[in-house]
Amino acid sequence: MTVTHIWRYPVKTMAGEELQRAAIGPLGIEGDRLVHVEDARGRVVTSRSHPRFLGHKAVSDAKGTITVDGRPWQSPEVDAEIEDIAGKGARLVRYEGPERFDVLPLLVATDGSIAAFGHDYRRLRPNIVVGGVDGLDERSWPGACLRIGKVLIGVQDLRLRCIMTSFHPDTLVQDKNITREIYRRFEGKLALNCFVIEGGEIVVGDEAQLVRGRACTEASEAFGA
Repeated sequence: MTVTHIWRYPVKTMAGEELQRAAIGPLGIEGDRLVHVEDARGRVVTSRSHPRFLGHKAVSDAKGTITVDGRPWQSPEVDAEIEDIAGKGARLVRYEGPERFDVLPLLVATDGSIAAFGHDYRRLRPNIVVGGVDGLDERSWPGACLRIGKVLIGVQDLRLRCIMTSFHPDTLVQDKNITREIYRRFEGKLALNCFVIEGGEIVVGDEAQLVRGRACTEASEAFGA
């Protein structure tokens, strides 16, 4: 198995950036989901209720500077677009705590399940895509670990999918049948909620190995999972 794609989403709920390499820390890919949208009452807003956010692309440069569609994320132009989508008083907020993730810091998808899914894998918004996986074998991975070089990733469970999967990542055209399909064919779950046991750097093309048994159990217990 190998790493075939790496993705980072500097602004939660917006389109992200594909990377060739990434540093992995305790909270997943460094620079992932550092900024989110809040409405005028301080509630987090996502594309589940405001899918137009998916039409904006956020990237982060080598210095960690985040831009949205090529403009600084704190610029008046971006502020105006946020309010246009989420209402007056909505704004982008930087927050680095673990609560910024919906479930766990890493989402791992596999090519076998993506093929079974049959649609653009970007709808699943993974951080890491692993190639060379037979069919739906990822569904047997919870409780195992994934070793990529020095990085050790614990696999907790399958991700329950939401309505965001129904939106095309480029056109934003919605097809609710795609989400219904996930529930009909895959019990509503695709890709894997994961946590970091040992950090380091990963690169597209790196070998990935599934670790089961005592070695994984002991590492997960030491981590506190």
